[in-house]
Amino acid sequence: MKNRDGHTDDTKFFIGTEVEHSPAYGQRTLFVVGLQNPKEILARALKHECPHIYLGANQTFSVDTDQESEDWFYMLETLVRDTGIWVTLDFDAKYLEWLLDTGMTEYDTFIPMISVKLPYMNQLGYNATLKLDDKGFKETNPGVWTHRIHDLMDRKVFTDWTKYTKDEVIE
Repeated sequence: MKNRDGHTDDTKFFIGTEVEHSPAYGQRTLFVVGLQNPKEILARALKHECPHIYLGANQTFSVDTDQESEDWFYMLETLVRDTGIWVTLDFDAKYLEWLLDTGMTEYDTFIPMISVKLPYMNQLGYNATLKLDDKGFKETNPGVWTHRIHDLMDRKVFTDWTKYTKDEVIE
């Protein structure tokens, strides 16, 4: 994966303003790369006056092993439960059922940031449609939702790559 400007493979924490249009938009944020000690995360968030913590920054979330699953769950639970700080988890859509099994979506200050990779969107044409489907016919959702890609690419919710260059690496 390509590093962000000013970041190295050793970057663990950085501070910036949340630029993605989530419920934490505009908040001073501690961004956390990969698995880190939740007590250290909380200490850094408090020290740098960040009311929002963004986990899985730089596309670093994965729970492909039992150990990763346990470690991410511990980190999430420690930060979301009883801290009062908003916490976002940026994760690939393939991990959705894992997240639901954790119970984190029951917390009002938790923001699941579901990442769906759609490269070359501008080349799909005006009629391209995104289908929000179920894992099988009538399995977990009441139906399906479809959205034209063109309509989803509204300027009001777009974040240009240049907005991701104003953060400060702190470790």
